[in-house]
Amino acid sequence: MSGIYYWVLQAPMTQPELIWMLAGERLSSGFHMYQDVVDDTGPLSAGVYWIIHLVFGKNILMYKLIAALIILFQVAYVNTLFIQYRSFEENTYIPAVVMIVLFHLSFDFLTISPSLMGGTFIVLALGQLFSQTVLQKEGSDSVLLVGVFGGIATCFHFPLVIFLPFLIVSGIVVSGFSFNQFVLSLVGYLLPIALCTLYYFWMDALPEFIFEYFFATRIIDVYPHVSLKDILVLFALPIFLSLTGYFVGIWFKMITVNQQKQRQLIIIFLIFAVFSIFLTNRRTPYQWIILIPALTYFISQIFIYLTQAKILNTFAVILFLGVPLVGYTWLAYQKSSGKLDNYAIVHQTKHEFTRGKRILVLGDDIAYYKKASLATSYLNSKLSNRILKDFDDYADMAMVYQEFLLERPEVIIDEESVFENLIQRIPQLEKLYQKTEPHIYLLK
Repeated sequence: MSGIYYWVLQAPMTQPELIWMLAGERLSSGFHMYQDVVDDTGPLSAGVYWIIHLVFGKNILMYKLIAALIILFQVAYVNTLFIQYRSFEENTYIPAVVMIVLFHLSFDFLTISPSLMGGTFIVLALGQLFSQTVLQKEGSDSVLLVGVFGGIATCFHFPLVIFLPFLIVSGIVVSGFSFNQFVLSLVGYLLPIALCTLYYFWMDALPEFIFEYFFATRIIDVYPHVSLKDILVLFALPIFLSLTGYFVGIWFKMITVNQQKQRQLIIIFLIFAVFSIFLTNRRTPYQWIILIPALTYFISQIFIYLTQAKILNTFAVILFLGVPLVGYTWLAYQKSSGKLDNYAIVHQTKHEFTRGKRILVLGDDIAYYKKASLATSYLNSKLSNRILKDFDDYADMAMVYQEFLLERPEVIIDEESVFENLIQRIPQLEKLYQKTEPHIYLLK
């Protein structure tokens, strides 16, 4: 199914993917995240992109292959979870099959996004909550791991911070955490965040880390890569199937107390997963990937609890053919209508002159970076503007001039006239660059 996206429909590289690559490339050159790379990618996600670039270079194929391994792990773990804790009366691989199908709903589910990596640790935390529900453990290991996995997920992808109240609510209300267990879980949650904070304190980049990762893009306009209406159209069929599965589970099956607690956990999980989407700074389908474990649970109930062959066959066709077909059709329509231009990297002839050069793009058209490298720290244009446009702060202006003087980008694409205004504030920059075309500056 994945091959249709790439070999038939020729799914493009997305803007976030290119940004992750550029961040990994710059980190592999000895720079530090947030201090030398102005962006809001999670610290652990940035570390993964750094390692990928060190080993494989600027290779989009590796993003797909590593993502496939993570997806297979999630699928195997979730299915094992349902079997181990008797979520359904019979041991079955139906949830695994359903989950694989759901991962093919959108082409950007199949890349190694911070949402995918962070969501994996949320799933691991969910597994520890399942163990508390079924086994009623008195030990502290699983309680601690619930918090640790949640904290690690937040360090991968900030919107997953919303799962802190999920862990608290589900731990106390459903899994029956005592006060001591709650405190232990909270300490475990804060531990990974504290370690990241300590690292950036040592790197003298703590203010940048706090502002860029935790606050900046939550108060700056989101990147509307895909409209909310288009995303809802994409998810309409899985949501319909999930609602059907939920009512099938209520009407056609009496469940045990432990299964009832697990259902409550999944419902609470789904509610907080939806809330996490509102914290995202890029409106894209892959931000919704965190919904897949909950959708899998409810959709699986259709095929486990229903017994009428004709109805089962109908739902099987809807799921196994309908869901991927919706994804394929959605991508084809987005490409043909031009709506994907705000999300995809559309590399045109005008971008070719930056090939092999160290450049800086001050604007939204980051396709110039596809065959070039980032010079200076200003990767995220919206975050960078708070520095580059802060003309009244002499410390910022001195730092900007020093950075341009040291790194000297060969080409500057100034789509928003940021550099033009900067030259007026720092006339020394005019000695370094020559304006050759509207919004394009070349190093002299």
